[in-house]
Amino acid sequence: MTETMSSEVAENLRAVYLTAEDMNVANSILYQAYHDDPFFLDCFDVHSSGYEQRLRAAIREELAIFWEKKQPMIGVFDDANLLVGVACLIDPQSDFGAERFWHWRLKMMLTTGYVSTKNMIEKEEAVRTAIPHQNYHLMAFIAVQPNHQHLGIGHYLLNAIDTLIDEQGSTKGVGVLVTVDKYQHFFESADYEKISDVRIGRVRAKLMFKNKL
Repeated sequence: MTETMSSEVAENLRAVYLTAEDMNVANSILYQAYHDDPFFLDCFDVHSSGYEQRLRAAIREELAIFWEKKQPMIGVFDDANLLVGVACLIDPQSDFGAERFWHWRLKMMLTTGYVSTKNMIEKEEAVRTAIPHQNYHLMAFIAVQPNHQHLGIGHYLLNAIDTLIDEQGSTKGVGVLVTVDKYQHFFESADYEKISDVRIGRVRAKLMFKNKL
């Protein structure tokens, strides 16, 4: 895909905050994007029956708590008003940490099991421990519809995140945990830098961070 084509596609995109009506489509996009992610394959035990159901339930509960706590969820829509990309961030407020909330933990344990819920919490705690800042945004999810990939939509999403970060006075930047090696270059091309290697369960990942300018 040429840069010219990507630019032409980008002109027909718009980035906005997601609404309640967008949650089902966002859930579908994230499910497809993270179905084969090494962390989730390990976290929800792909070798045991019901992996797909556990993954869907986890993403649904994550989106629900993001919505309830008014965390930034950015959607990219094309010129046909179809949702083609999603990014979810945790902002630098102290009441939305890795422990989440008792009702979130209860729902997660009922739908995905104790071990999977514990793994999700440990993942975020490991990331937060490794980031050398007190105030920062954390990118929890980023995904593009499979049939809209390689068109520049991912970079469009990252630009929208940059705008969000620039508008937040207290944040030092945004971090993301990269569990698939090929995506390291994607983030590097947007000026994210690797700050640490992180091991979560049996998965090795790279923690990357982009400082606010």
